Amino acid sequence: MLRLVTTSLCLYCQRAHATPLLLTRPRSVIVQEENPLAINALYDLSVDISKVRKPRGWVLRQSPVYVSETAALLRDMGASGPVIARVLELHPEDILCKPDQIEAQKKLWMSVCTSQKDLVGIIEKFPASFFTSSSDHDNQKANIAYFQMLHLNKRIISKLMASASQSFRRPIEQNEQMIQTLQKTYLDLGGKEDNMKIWLQKLLTQNPYVLLKLPDTLHDNVVFLRNAGFTGDELLRLFSKLKGFVTELNPESMRLTLSYSRETLGCTETELRQIVLQCPALLYYSVPILADRFKGLLTAGVSMEQIMETPTVLELTTQIVQYRIQKLRSFGYDVCSGSLEVLNGTKKDFEMSYVKLRFRQERPLFNPVATLRTKE
Repeated sequence: MLRLVTTSLCLYCQRAHATPLLLTRPRSVIVQEENPLAINALYDLSVDISKVRKPRGWVLRQSPVYVSETAALLRDMGASGPVIARVLELHPEDILCKPDQIEAQKKLWMSVCTSQKDLVGIIEKFPASFFTSSSDHDNQKANIAYFQMLHLNKRIISKLMASASQSFRRPIEQNEQMIQTLQKTYLDLGGKEDNMKIWLQKLLTQNPYVLLKLPDTLHDNVVFLRNAGFTGDELLRLFSKLKGFVTELNPESMRLTLSYSRETLGCTETELRQIVLQCPALLYYSVPILADRFKGLLTAGVSMEQIMETPTVLELTTQIVQYRIQKLRSFGYDVCSGSLEVLNGTKKDFEMSYVKLRFRQERPLFNPVATLRTKE
């Protein structure tokens, strides 16, 4: 059977066409009809059905559904009508969760959320993290207890659950193994026991997905960087600047990138390590990307010495660098004869620097012997 679905700007017309018109089609192809109860209940909540039908139309063909029950629970927690509609549009699978299952999730999440308002904010951004299978509940509960045992505060735990929910759905042993590896690495590099909790919290906040990586990956990367000459203290600083993304690297790609960077910059291994500490991006950018960025800077007239003094400029794409250099040159400022620091930072940072430089370049000089104009 084949469904013919028509749409209209009028909500009443949309409801009228919610029950599909069926046309004859070969019996070998069977298309299940949409559940009219689900459609009508979603319309009552001002949900845009087209946003549900296109990516996850299968949800609308399920039965039973719990649209009103899900909406009521969210409303009781303080969610507004528009918020409820957005949640159901973003993750329509919510309507398949049984009320008792949602209540159990609410109780679990409130053990790490400071208020129902905070939980509603999480659900609005990460509905898939809240509306999970009942089979995940035991693992979630065990992992919450484990992270509380580590004395991580509620805000950190709730953020981990929201942004990296997979790590809370898997067996606790896997998270324990990664956390223990991180702790051992920190202490082996010379970190202080008293500061370990703060270091761990910062690392997990910066990159929650670090929990999903293999402990061997972290070990291999540390060994490589140690062999490259970095001291324990330097590695702790480097990990801090990498913001937890050290597990995204691998020895072979780092070897190629460091070799290319040293050859291109014409520096010693000691100088290269200091450059990497200033610009950790050198570790994870591929050789083709770095080659393009070096070429762009050199073509613009920037010297290799300037790049070595301000290596963080390599974190910017060639297009951004060219645009910023051109904009600075438009009022007569030539970065090639000064520091590249003015090019760095976010778009907002650059705009502020640009305004300050332009004002400094264009403001009139004060003449102390000129006659002052006064009102007569």
